[in-house]
Amino acid sequence: MARLVSLVEDESPLLREVMTALAPYVGRAHVVGLTGAPGVGKSTSTNALIGHLRAAGRRVGVLAVDPSSPFSGGALLGDRVRMGDHALDEDVFIRSMASRGHLGGLAWSTPQALRVLDAAGFDVVLIETVGVGQSEIEVAGLADTTVVLLAPGMGDGIQAAKAGILEIGDVYVVNKADREGADQVRRDLRSMIALGERAGDAWTPPIIPTVARAGEGIAEVVAALDEHREWSRATGALDRRRARRARDEIEAVAVAALRARWGDVHGHGDLDDLAVAVAAGHSDPYTAADRLLASIASVASVTDSVERP
Repeated sequence: MARLVSLVEDESPLLREVMTALAPYVGRAHVVGLTGAPGVGKSTSTNALIGHLRAAGRRVGVLAVDPSSPFSGGALLGDRVRMGDHALDEDVFIRSMASRGHLGGLAWSTPQALRVLDAAGFDVVLIETVGVGQSEIEVAGLADTTVVLLAPGMGDGIQAAKAGILEIGDVYVVNKADREGADQVRRDLRSMIALGERAGDAWTPPIIPTVARAGEGIAEVVAALDEHREWSRATGALDRRRARRARDEIEAVAVAALRARWGDVHGHGDLDDLAVAVAAGHSDPYTAADRLLASIASVASVTDSVERP
């Protein structure tokens, strides 16, 4: 599995063959995304969830995404340090991934790495995001169930949950609930959720207090995850969410292939020339983009005619 995930991260030429082989085996794992601002205890909560799921006999895969430095490009990949309790468990697989500058809290390769773990037969795959706060909503498109973590003492509790985060949560967890202010965070969350417009049969996200380092409240979180999955299956929400996930994957792969095809033939010359023209006021971004797309289309047409027998 580690080698397959490395192929994904390195964008290996073998990746197409690998994904074709794995395709019949995906779609069985319950994919759970954990997101929230830095310091709320995502890694500690993930570690506690692994312990509870393993006690129930479930195999668990973990993808922990760490931020990459915008200066050196390196990443500490230290999230799994807090999951050391399960390092020797053969039914737990933990992989740290660098975001490599990709926005949204995930790495570009996370969806394909998820396919590897899903096909390997894990019952639950936990995806722990970078921890960048309000803009970290991409995980909602990848997970079957999204858990949003908050904690008291982080300033305005709702500040970490608004601007997109508040809309994506299927389960809300107020971690470090033994600290002062936890009840206020729960009340604020309850008020904000009540303000949202929901259909009569829509899922109502539960708000669960936990103390992850002590394992308190983790059983209730797992129960909420299972309840949400059953609701999703019964209402068809799970199929719709997974179809959107597949659509996003196809689009990302197609755009990356298109960019690579153009780069192989033109390099950055055409783009640089168009950028100079736009900066000088001789063109506008829309016209320049149309010319770029026309250039790529012409290259694709010539390439296809040459390769066609």
